[in-house]
Amino acid sequence: MEQKSLRVLDTNKTFFSKISSTITKILIPTRVGINNIMISMKRNNLIKAYCNYTTAIEEDDIERKENLLKKYEDIYSLYLESIDKYIMDSVYKKVKNGTASNFEKDALSKYYLIVSLKENQYLEYKYKKQEYLLKIDYESVTNLKKESTIEKYNKFYVSKMDSLYKGLLKNYSVQLADTFSSKVESIDSIYDKIFSTLETYISEILPIKLRLNQNDEYKNIVNDYEKYESLLVGKLDERDKIKRKMLLLGISRYLFTHSLPLIAAEQCYIKLIKNTRNLLLKPDSKIKKDRTFDLLTELIEDYNVRLLSTKVYWDKPEEKEEYKEFWDKYNKINKIEDSKEKLKQKQILFLKNDIKKLNQSKKDYSKIIKEIKQKLVELGAIRQIKNSYKTTIGSYKKIA
Repeated sequence: MEQKSLRVLDTNKTFFSKISSTITKILIPTRVGINNIMISMKRNNLIKAYCNYTTAIEEDDIERKENLLKKYEDIYSLYLESIDKYIMDSVYKKVKNGTASNFEKDALSKYYLIVSLKENQYLEYKYKKQEYLLKIDYESVTNLKKESTIEKYNKFYVSKMDSLYKGLLKNYSVQLADTFSSKVESIDSIYDKIFSTLETYISEILPIKLRLNQNDEYKNIVNDYEKYESLLVGKLDERDKIKRKMLLLGISRYLFTHSLPLIAAEQCYIKLIKNTRNLLLKPDSKIKKDRTFDLLTELIEDYNVRLLSTKVYWDKPEEKEEYKEFWDKYNKINKIEDSKEKLKQKQILFLKNDIKKLNQSKKDYSKIIKEIKQKLVELGAIRQIKNSYKTTIGSYKKIA
């Protein structure tokens, strides 16, 4: 009797849960429609508030600007809340009821990954969640047929994303400098986050910014941006990935000068140089080895020209004097007219300077130094001395 009653109860539970699930599936499209209408209304209010605020800035109306800023921030909060509610009311319930697409499942997974940052990395959570919610609605905006609305929204979108990405990079820069944070989260993880943030911004936000810009404000980064785009096609090896990160850093020196300060950018460059040196120890072919040396040369030049040449404060006066001496040699080489000879002399200068730094390190870089010296022998910059000794008879024997 007890077993039969339990079976009946289980059946009833299954029956009612099926009804509940069916009703929920029917109601989901309705909720999606209502949420979309609410998001659209709040988005229109946001665009209007943002336009009014930027107009007040252009007119330099201080009192009006402060009032409109408060209004704009309040409307922005309501707008984000409506998108957040859409995810919880619609996407979450679709996933729960097994009607969600792979895209929606992935979107919800990313959402919870960001929410998980709240307890230990609140600043990162704050910026990442806003970025995520804005991206969710951006696709809806791009599907609108009103070009004027899209253009106005894009101006807001780029402006807000600029502030969010600057906040993220500043947060990661602080973590990189903070030894306590470095123990909590590995240094490599922070480097990855910096490069990932730069890559996302330059891939997704910068193209919109370039379309909106009517002046030549970004002409200094166009060349690097085109090189970066060329490295997005095809299969990339380790050298290509490092070069792509180098280009990201180069562009960041123009776009995020204060958010990714010189000391943090310097650490990122040093990290890439170390990774490239380590590639020299791989048993690669002569062609691949030469490509690694070319990349190392390019990285050292980028590091010295884009970063160290702008450095004002030096921890040690002798380092500043060493750099001045290096800079004078570099400028002399740049005056060489023959492009091949110029490239050769630059490589010699950079590699010799790199050996000098490696010898000053407390770590054992003997294997890497050996590889660099072999390259310098190949370039004719140094001579290879054979290890030999003279016997009493007078003949020379090579030491094994």
